Amino acid sequence: MTLPDPAGPRCFCRDCLADLDIGGRRCSACGSPRLVRHRTLASLTIAHVDCDAFYATVEKRDNPDIADKPVIIGGGKRGVVSAACYIARTYGVRSAMPMFRALEACPHATVIPPDMAKYVRVGREVRQAMQALTPLVEPLSIDEAFLDLSGTERVHGMIPAKVLARFARNVERDVGISVSVGLSCNKFLAKIASDLDKPRGFAALDQDEARIMLAEKPVGFIFGVGPATQERLLQRGFRIIADLQKADEIELMRQFPSDGRRLWRLARGIDDRRVEPDRGAKTISSETTFETDISDFASLEKILWRLCERTSSRLKSSEVAGSTVTLKLKTADFRQRTRSQSIAAPTQLATKIFSICREMLAKEIDGTAFRLMGAGVSALRDGSPADDTDMLDRRAAHAERAVDSLRKKFGSAAVIRGIAYDGPEKAQESPRPARLQSPSKMSAPG
Repeated sequence: MTLPDPAGPRCFCRDCLADLDIGGRRCSACGSPRLVRHRTLASLTIAHVDCDAFYATVEKRDNPDIADKPVIIGGGKRGVVSAACYIARTYGVRSAMPMFRALEACPHATVIPPDMAKYVRVGREVRQAMQALTPLVEPLSIDEAFLDLSGTERVHGMIPAKVLARFARNVERDVGISVSVGLSCNKFLAKIASDLDKPRGFAALDQDEARIMLAEKPVGFIFGVGPATQERLLQRGFRIIADLQKADEIELMRQFPSDGRRLWRLARGIDDRRVEPDRGAKTISSETTFETDISDFASLEKILWRLCERTSSRLKSSEVAGSTVTLKLKTADFRQRTRSQSIAAPTQLATKIFSICREMLAKEIDGTAFRLMGAGVSALRDGSPADDTDMLDRRAAHAERAVDSLRKKFGSAAVIRGIAYDGPEKAQESPRPARLQSPSKMSAPG
């Protein structure tokens, strides 16, 4: 295999990967204007890859009729926006915005309830494509990750920048969605770079130019600097990152014992964190905001079961299990209650998660009206040995996985648990729904 010049190209075409003169405006080989230019391009090996408006882009891929329309992923007037396409964002719609405000800003938007199972499947396709480039892939969420391509040039026969451009092109062709790539010498700068040229972007950033670019940014631009830390910095005269760049490192450490050295280094674009391939999600959960506040146990219990089923499905799809179960409630006046319980052995079973959450929920029923509820599992680990600790766990796991198989084959309504049954008019996805009496005779009496 013939390797490129060790100095590497400083400009190439993202579409055909041809090396080009750094001053050209279009590719001389294919005519594309999508060129990558950077003076240190060949030496940059750390990337941040982010799927563009991921949920909305997947929905547009699956329904070409909405490709040129504003799309909001979310549900209910009292829910929040899970994602918004770039067209919707031009109207001011943003993730986590209340749905009623989003629809005020963009009343003609197409609103689609989130389909997490589908998004997980697509996210896994993209993740597998990343892992074909390097074993050093650190997932941050379902739709973004850090990659370290150090030492891969001999394997791929090209510099990491070209490998990533080819990857982005292949994801569009094979998966049908677009990604943006940020390339740099460390994780902090790679994340910044990926936000510079969205969507379908590719940006490179080295430490020298990053220091200049960062100087005029507010101190809150540094990751990990929340409102409280930002206020403390402002009180001490640190308004923009240039103020941190001018500070003495020892003095900054004296004023901010836990954060001073990190702030000093990041202000200069220095970040020695490694890409950790074994990093995974810390919690898998599902939550919903109600159309109207709910205070009675029976109604909340029914919703809780559906949330636990959804969380269980995500655990199984991700092939993980967890040993801490958490119930989240938000009252009508926006006060949050979080209750957690650890269990002896990891689980991915909806029935077990529901049993634990149900007990915690019962203790919170005191006439309070709730506007939101969530169920989650944390302390995650490999799911293959889960729910195999005793005979009852094994029987429950066998029964639940049999139900999963039926639903996979015949549709989500092929089997409906008694607690979730709303009558035949609500169960039309399958021609022959089977109604079971309860999620578990042991864990869900009544």
